[in-house]
Amino acid sequence: MVDAWYIAPAMALISIITGFYIHGFVKKQDPGTARMQFVAGAIKEGARAFLNRMYRTLGMFVAVMAVVLLLFLPHPIWATSNIMGNVTLAFAYVFGSVCSAIAGWLGMDVATDANLRSASAARDGITKAFTIAFRGGAVMGTSVIGLALAGVSILYFLTGDPNVILGFSFGASAMALFAKAGGGIFTKTADIGADLVGKVEMDLPEDDPRNPAVIADNVGDNVGDVAGMGADLYDSYVASLMAVMVLGQVLGGYLLDMPLVFAGLGALSSLIGIFAVRVGEGGDPGSVLNRGTYITVVLFMALSYAACTVLGYDVRFWGAATVGLIAGVVIGVTSDYFTSINRPPTRITAESSVTGPAITIITGFSYGLLSVFPPLVGIGLAAWIAYSVTETIGPGYGVYGIGVAAFGMLSIVGIVVASDSFGPIGDNAKGIAEQGGLDEKTIEILDSLDAAGNTSKAITKGFAIGAAGLTVISILAAFKEVAEAELGAAVAFDLMNPLVMLGALIGIAIPAVFSSQLMLGVGRNAFRMIEEVRRQFREIPGLREGKEGVVPDYAKCVDIATVGALKELLPASVSAIAVTLGVGFIFGVEALGGYLAGCIFSGLVFALLMSNAGGLWDNAKKYIEEGHLGGKGSDAHHAAVIGDTVGDPFKDTAGPSLNTLITVIGLVAHMFLPLFLLFSIF
Repeated sequence: MVDAWYIAPAMALISIITGFYIHGFVKKQDPGTARMQFVAGAIKEGARAFLNRMYRTLGMFVAVMAVVLLLFLPHPIWATSNIMGNVTLAFAYVFGSVCSAIAGWLGMDVATDANLRSASAARDGITKAFTIAFRGGAVMGTSVIGLALAGVSILYFLTGDPNVILGFSFGASAMALFAKAGGGIFTKTADIGADLVGKVEMDLPEDDPRNPAVIADNVGDNVGDVAGMGADLYDSYVASLMAVMVLGQVLGGYLLDMPLVFAGLGALSSLIGIFAVRVGEGGDPGSVLNRGTYITVVLFMALSYAACTVLGYDVRFWGAATVGLIAGVVIGVTSDYFTSINRPPTRITAESSVTGPAITIITGFSYGLLSVFPPLVGIGLAAWIAYSVTETIGPGYGVYGIGVAAFGMLSIVGIVVASDSFGPIGDNAKGIAEQGGLDEKTIEILDSLDAAGNTSKAITKGFAIGAAGLTVISILAAFKEVAEAELGAAVAFDLMNPLVMLGALIGIAIPAVFSSQLMLGVGRNAFRMIEEVRRQFREIPGLREGKEGVVPDYAKCVDIATVGALKELLPASVSAIAVTLGVGFIFGVEALGGYLAGCIFSGLVFALLMSNAGGLWDNAKKYIEEGHLGGKGSDAHHAAVIGDTVGDPFKDTAGPSLNTLITVIGLVAHMFLPLFLLFSIF
């Protein structure tokens, strides 16, 4: 039983090897025509250029933060006899940042290979096109679980201390926040520029090669929805694993190792689920994706129950993990209901577009507000049930049960990331087919992949938000446990305490302020993009008419999106971290507990609202483009495009960045707790 946790590094190795195998499979497929290869090459080059510049910029932040950790944590270096503790924590932080960056890079790189080959394969039918697109997304999934488990296992093997994993988790989370925010600003800058000028002003089809912003839009799908979302779920996965291990260390026994055993079994279940996903000719890609998730869920439940039986773990912990897993599926299904093109909210919003963009926006926003209720109830019920099931074991076990529920929800992260990454690959494949001049039948096949991908992305966003909610609740619990251990006294986050109330009110405001900064950044950058697209149509003779040999300056639009994204992402992200430190150093631990609670609750509401409303507006537009309510070019279509443009920064910039934000804030509070106890003013 002592060595059972070695399943985690074993599955990490298998996941990484599987990822390389799948990448090789994708690379062997037919890359299509010369024109298709030119378009795909431009997308790949743009995505690499953006990630290179972003990682160079973030490298400076990582270096500064590593020095701060080295000097001050876990104790000021001049006041501790254990200098290696500071060195180890700083190393773990850098290691976490590097692993997160590698996972994002690998996933993006294979996605830009898979989109071309999926487009080419669609000429022969849906089966092979779907397989290539999904397997391409699976590389992101295997990279996430492989590198996360490898990093955590290495640090745990070397130190045996889960508090060191806190540094690794903080590195992964900070990198995820920057990647999600930067990628989100990039992709929506390009998307808005391409849609408002290309579709509304010029009446061009989507992904028309005459549109100067179209390559930047395709690049954005990869840096925002593949690298960004992969980093996001990587961060939640590591943070939830770390929180359960910290709580397990307090309680002792097998509870420290059990999360690693469950993580290894979850990785195994995901790998089996990934290879079980196949679609036949005439099949529904969306149903196949859901079936793969359900297979993985059942496998994990069976394997984790068997592990509890064989290794002597209390079966009530299996119950807590199962509760979290089921809650994740329910939250995903709720997101599907409010965003799917086949459900009433999307169709009613599309129908409202007949009256103009104002009613489109009001209707979509209203359904977004309504969509908040079921997931929040689900998260609350999951936490309550997990607590109730495990508190009967003894004092402190209920809180540990909530952590197990959070990790249970994230145990199948491999297939969740694979399904999410499938979306932008399908979207890019359709764009490459259109720009490569492939026939309508091929484009229709890829359109079905794109539609399924939109729904899978919406489900994944709901899943990621729910997982972040439970994860941060467990981080808050771990924060309280460590604070009490350091102080040697009980710590209560009582709202009747004015300091706790002050912290809570500041915390409630932070997600709103962060969202506004990101969306204002999108607006400023999109303005520059729109002006550039208009300039090219105005100044390049024959571009609008599509004359032979006339090509827009795609690289200029990619550069505008890149420079603007890097300029806008740092102020929002750094200011949120700075406010967290300010609350801790000025008002102390009790205020910080209220601040974390306020951030969690406000962040979940905003994240769910924006992700679901944005997904709904997007699919309402697609519903009209299928030929309903006047089809493409109609007044209803123009109104829906405007609704989709409003929803773009909702669903792909601010919304999914918020679950990363609340995780980062929780980890910052936890990491700097020793300094807050030493130096806070009040």
